[in-house]
Amino acid sequence: MHDLPNGLPARPNSLEEHWLPFTSNRDFKENPRLVVQSEGVYCWDHKGGKLIDGSSALFCCPAGHGRQEIAKAVYDQMTTNSYTPHFQMGHPGSFELAKRVTALLPEGMNHVFFVNSGSESIDTALKMVMAFHRANGDGQRLRFVSRERAYHGVNMGGVSLSGMVKNRETFPVVMPNVVTIRHTMTGKDLFHEGQPEHDGVELANDLQRHCETYGGSTIAAVFVEPVAGSTGTLVPPKGYLERLREICDEHGILLVFDEVITGFGRLGSNFAAQHFGVTPDICTMAKALTNGCIPMGAVAAQDRIYETITNASPMNAIEFFHGYTYSAHPAACAAGIAAMEIYEREGLFEKAAALAPYFADAMMSLRDHELVKDIRTIGLMSGLEFHHDGVPGRRGAKMQKDLFWNGCHVKFTGETAIVAPMFIATRAHVDEIIDKIRTTMDQQLA
Repeated sequence: MHDLPNGLPARPNSLEEHWLPFTSNRDFKENPRLVVQSEGVYCWDHKGGKLIDGSSALFCCPAGHGRQEIAKAVYDQMTTNSYTPHFQMGHPGSFELAKRVTALLPEGMNHVFFVNSGSESIDTALKMVMAFHRANGDGQRLRFVSRERAYHGVNMGGVSLSGMVKNRETFPVVMPNVVTIRHTMTGKDLFHEGQPEHDGVELANDLQRHCETYGGSTIAAVFVEPVAGSTGTLVPPKGYLERLREICDEHGILLVFDEVITGFGRLGSNFAAQHFGVTPDICTMAKALTNGCIPMGAVAAQDRIYETITNASPMNAIEFFHGYTYSAHPAACAAGIAAMEIYEREGLFEKAAALAPYFADAMMSLRDHELVKDIRTIGLMSGLEFHHDGVPGRRGAKMQKDLFWNGCHVKFTGETAIVAPMFIATRAHVDEIIDKIRTTMDQQLA
């Protein structure tokens, strides 16, 4: 066991007491993969090995690990005012962060409700939708539309909307009145950069068929990830999001974008809404909001959503009976403000956009490998999908573990590696990620 770069010894510790999320606990604890230090685009494991972070942790850290500016901002806040609840009171940092976030959003989205995670942002958005329709006298709108292969977090609202079977089959008691439309992975456009050419309008018309089946006036909202991230970077075909917007407008349905992954520069624009030129009514976010430094999420709403809900109640009355003890925690707000300053000062969204073409070409250089089934890229995110070995998920699990010991972290879902470099990454860093992925693939065939 080697000492770490900071001079501290790497010490083993007991693992059994911690029940890890989304982890094969028994397998992990036999051969743990522990990160004990991180800086920039690199991490160090408990054995002293150095890894390049190929997925920005979980898409959370585009500005890199160990940003001292964020650490100092949090320290200063914690030694000034460590906690203020936001029930009938507040602190200045939440208003400043909300102002900075709305400046990045499409025009008209000027109201932000802070939560503590992407999962909480989805449940909050569901409640906003319900409150809006109730205030409008549309209480009959009880249906929600989601997609197959969708991921909207792990709270019960998100599980109800989920289209990934393993995220819901053990938890059968979910919200009623949720219907799904098809996902956008048709198999017609393999190895594509950017948006596929085929079937965008036709796939979106699934929503129109639901309107004709159930009545558009019974549907409250449609929840979609502009790019379905956790299920393997499924990029919407051309015309798809635009057609969803048209149908929603025609039937008075709210369109909710889950931008927990795509928000804050991942596609090279502020949010995916601007990248695709489609503005939702409500937008959820988390992850890069604080550069992953402190848990935080948020929900942004168009002015009409906020005004309809607040104006439906008498003055001096609570308008929206929802919130969390740690909503807009002072330390999280400080981290968010510092992250926004870094993104702007260093032009990181622009750097992401500039690196994206090189990243796409680098990912596509892997298409000749016999293990590779498909590659999909947009902005600084890509889905690298492998042929399975007869047991779904087994190859991906082995690839992720082997890749770690080969010096690279990449997030996997089933047989798909989701590669998402940091915005501070250089072409050399991209090359390093690709080289380690190819080396690991070659080892699978040895």
